[in-house]
This record gives sequence, C-alpha cells and structure tokens, in this order.
Amino acid sequence: MSTTDATLRKFLSRDLTETLIRVGLIAFLVVMCIRVFAPFANLVVWGLILAIALAPLHGRLAARLGGRQGLAATGLMLGGLLLLGVPTGMLGSSFASHLHEIYATVRSGTLAIPPPNPGVAAWPIVGERLYETWNSAATNLPAFVSENQALLRNLSRQALAAAASTAGAVLSFLGSMIVAAIIMAYAKSGSLAVQRIFSRLTDPVRGPRLQKLATATVRSVAVGVIGVAFIQSILLGMGFLLAGIPAAGVLALVVMFIGILQIPAAIVSLPAVAYLWWSGDGSTTSNVVFTIYLLVAGMADNVLKPLMLGRGVDAPMVVVLIGALGGMVTGGIIGLFIGGVLLAVSYQLFMEWVDQSETTLSAEPGQSAAAQRAS
Repeated sequence: MSTTDATLRKFLSRDLTETLIRVGLIAFLVVMCIRVFAPFANLVVWGLILAIALAPLHGRLAARLGGRQGLAATGLMLGGLLLLGVPTGMLGSSFASHLHEIYATVRSGTLAIPPPNPGVAAWPIVGERLYETWNSAATNLPAFVSENQALLRNLSRQALAAAASTAGAVLSFLGSMIVAAIIMAYAKSGSLAVQRIFSRLTDPVRGPRLQKLATATVRSVAVGVIGVAFIQSILLGMGFLLAGIPAAGVLALVVMFIGILQIPAAIVSLPAVAYLWWSGDGSTTSNVVFTIYLLVAGMADNVLKPLMLGRGVDAPMVVVLIGALGGMVTGGIIGLFIGGVLLAVSYQLFMEWVDQSETTLSAEPGQSAAAQRAS
C-alpha cells in the first residue's frame, strides 16, 4: 500500500506541476497579447463597429460589382474619408486661421470687441451680468483682460484641451474607417470565424443565434448614434439656414460630428440662439419661434435615440437602451456598443435558461402521467 501511495503521489505531483506550468504559460501569453493589442484596441473596436453598421450597404455594393468584396470595401472607405475627411480638414484649417488672426490682433493691440445689443440686458437670469461683462470688454479691453487674467487663462486652457480632444477623436474615427474597410473585405471568413467562436463557447444551435443577436445589437446602436446625429444635423441646419445664421452648412456638419462623438448639440444651438438675439436682425416674434425650434432640435436626440435603439434586435428596447447608456457611462463611446451587446446577449441567455426550466417543470407531470398509464 505504501508503494502504491507513493506512486500515486508522484503521478499527482507531476500532473499538478505540468498543469501549473501550462496555466502559467497561457496566462503569460494572454497578458503579452493584451499588451501588444492595447494600443490598437480602440481603433480595431471602432473599425469592427463601423464594419457591422455598414455591412448591408457593403453587401449591396459588392453585389453590383460582381461580388468583389475588396473593391466594394475600398469604395466605401474612400467615400467615407471624402465625406468626413474633407469637411474636417476645411473646418480645422478655418479654425486655425481664426486663431492665428486673433493672436495677431492681440499681439498688435488692435483686437476690438463690438458692443452688445441693449436687448441683451433683458435676457432672463444672466442678461444684466452678461451685458455688463460684455460692455466692459468692449469699452476697455486691456483693463478687462488684466482684471480677469486668471479666469481667461483657465478658459483658454480648457478650450484648447477640448479642441485637441475633439481633433484626436475625429482622426481616430477616420482611421477606423480604414480598419473597417479591411474587415469588410474579409467579411465572410470573419463572420464564419466569429460564428465558430460563439458555437464553441455555447453550442452549434445557440452560437449562430447569439452571433446574429450581437450583430443586430451593434447595428441598432450604430443607427441610433450615427443616424440620430445625421437627423439632428439636418434639423438644426435647416433652422440655422432659415434663421439667417452665418455658415449654416458648416454648423450642421459640426453638429453631426459632435453627435457621433456623443457631445450634446446644445454647445452649437445655444450660441446660435445667442447670436440670433444679439444680431437684432429679425423681429421678436421670429426670434422666439426660431429659439424654440433650435432648442427643441438641439435636444431631439433625447427622444430619437430611445426610438431607434433596439430596432431589429431580438431583445426588448429597454434592455438595449439601458445597456447602451450604462456602457457609455462606464466605458465612453465604445462602451455604448459593448454595453448594449453584453446586456442583450445576457438577457437572451437568461431567458433561454428560464424557458428551459419552465419546459422541464411542465414535462415532469406529463412523464409521470405517461408512466402511470404504462403501469
């Protein structure tokens, strides 16, 4: 017995050592792969999201091109870069030139601020204080700058940081278009690989269904983000144009960009309303009408997103909406998609587990009745 126990302990010790070595090697490979992939994670995830969202359009274009997936993906990529890259470059160049002009006028001491319209003082809550501050800056700018130097320095830093962050996000989005084109070019093989992964994690029946659910959820959230941003840019652009606000088309493009980046459109609509009242070109009635329209259009995404999220998904809209909003709070813009997919897939798995339990409970009385009849 002692020899047998010693042999058993030897084999167990050898198996435990080999298992620990294998687990350690797997952990090492996982950690190193994550470190290598981490710098490109956001770019690849965004590319995958765009590829899923554009898959129907890519499929129709590839069918017209004789099934050439690569050519269709290249055409979509070039079209997206031209549609988004050219306006972005024009806006960036215009913004840089305006900053240079302001800097030159400040250095030369020729910077002048136009006096405010007397009607600004009648604005509710902030009218009087805004009028006094604006009038002080217009009448004696050097004294105003010296009195508020610390405040102006902080505001300029925050503005530059926001501009740099927005520019980086836009460039990352344009780069993800290239990654999306590569993914779409290998859409069929990639879809089969993802389906095999889902099937390996679950089973051959649930795997394809969960893959379809994840794809539909990402596409639904993309439509709820990009589609809502496009609709809101059209609504505000028409309002800017009818109200006579300068550069209405450029402002509409800015609204679309910041909508995709999940930045509130109010940062564009509120200054437009302020300009509307400050310019004094229109009547009070028309200004009130356009103010109401621009404020409502600037908040339209709060109504459109719940309506467009969850469409075509085999999960309740509330589940997708809560997952998307919770993911955005915890993980930013990418969390918007990841949260929706995780909650939708988890809900589907949970409900299948519940349905299986109900089926088992309802089958037990039938089996006992059949057994009684057989006896």
